[in-house]
Amino acid sequence: MILFICGLHFYSTQMMASLQWYDQDTDGLHKALEASVLRNEGSWSGSSHSSAAERTLPFQVKGGEWEIDKRLLKMGEMIASGSCGDLFHGTYFGEDVAVKVLKAEHLNNNVWNEFTQEVYILREVHHTNVVRFIGACTKPPKFCIITEYMSGGSLYDYVHKQRNVVDLPTLLKFACDVCRGMCYLHQRGIIHRDLKTANLLMDKDHVVKVADFGVARFQDQGGIMTAETGTYRWMAPEVINHQPYDNKADVFSFAIVLWELLTSKIPYDTMTPLQAAVGVRQGLRPVLPEKTHPKLLDLLQRCWETIPSNRPAFPDILTELEGLLAEVQGTSGETSKQPKDISASTD
Repeated sequence: MILFICGLHFYSTQMMASLQWYDQDTDGLHKALEASVLRNEGSWSGSSHSSAAERTLPFQVKGGEWEIDKRLLKMGEMIASGSCGDLFHGTYFGEDVAVKVLKAEHLNNNVWNEFTQEVYILREVHHTNVVRFIGACTKPPKFCIITEYMSGGSLYDYVHKQRNVVDLPTLLKFACDVCRGMCYLHQRGIIHRDLKTANLLMDKDHVVKVADFGVARFQDQGGIMTAETGTYRWMAPEVINHQPYDNKADVFSFAIVLWELLTSKIPYDTMTPLQAAVGVRQGLRPVLPEKTHPKLLDLLQRCWETIPSNRPAFPDILTELEGLLAEVQGTSGETSKQPKDISASTD
């Protein structure tokens, strides 16, 4: 199960019936999408009220080796729904897949930009701890992204809906998985910008993988990122304040994820998302859990430092977490079943 994101809102998982493709004026829709991409290309090189880093990348979505054969895609039940799109369980070439389908009736420039951005980034990343891209459909009337099916669901569901109690070794294993995925992304200049438990998915073996790249950006995409992007409860203060930010914003979000796993609570659960954002910009942080390993508490607090440069980078976080896992397990050798190589590309 996954929580879908559109803008700054998140939508609850719903179990529904099978897919009904949206049959509308497909020629008109296709022309509108082409016009949208062309406008984005123009704004990339020209003037705009938003910074260059906040605009979609200047590429036209064209079929390639990643364009799926729709005849081979079998749709199953809907497993999540949001205002921007729906998520389905399906099969492609006999493999279980997740199919993220845009809702044609709600298609606009912002939704299309997120779709093209996600395809662009997913086709560039290949790592054990990043959800695997299988293909996309960029021709009307079926606009969708196909990724590997993560049967374990999201960490959000695992903690809050299934109410699993996460022991310390398991928590550290999950955290190391996330760190490896984020190390890989940051090494390639990719900022996720919406890191949270709903976007961290597990496979059947409970290996955690980073997912949902709709608002992700390449750091060298040009310009300075200042837009308020992500989800308030996990959002770094510099992002809330519309200040320039970099990949350390992801580190702050990771700290909230870590706190969430430690406490099994939703961040700032007595506040509305907006109240939480106002609090964070004024220095508010979640209440530190009692009876937690002091090294983990120290790392947690450094990761949510107000000043981004004071936060550790993911490779350093991973080193600390692996060391703590070895200590907790009472071993000095192998610290995890996962590969220690943080750049474990699956190319």
